Amino acid sequence: MITQVRPSQLPQWLDSVRGHGDPLVLDVREPHEQQFASIEADGFELISIPMGVIPPRLAELNPDQPIACLCHHGGRSMQVAAFLKARGFAHVANIAGGINAWSAEVDPTVPRY
Repeated sequence: MITQVRPSQLPQWLDSVRGHGDPLVLDVREPHEQQFASIEADGFELISIPMGVIPPRLAELNPDQPIACLCHHGGRSMQVAAFLKARGFAHVANIAGGINAWSAEVDPTVPRY
């Protein structure tokens, strides 16, 4: 089962997993989406790897590091979270609602698209 975390709940999730390592938010959107709307790392590391290239770049991720996956609305990030979990990643969450919900719940200056 993949943990679902709303953007407004992310700080609590980060605190709950910090004992397993420094948390990472993995943005799986395409580069053009990230150019239009992005978040700032605050209490977590932020990296971007588009969903389609996660498999060949899997070695760039640490299976022991807590990872919360982010996309536009939460669908692609959920698929990536399940992919990671199936490959032995221990602490994985999906940011439910994606960057769209981030704009509504956390930072209204993030453009919605």
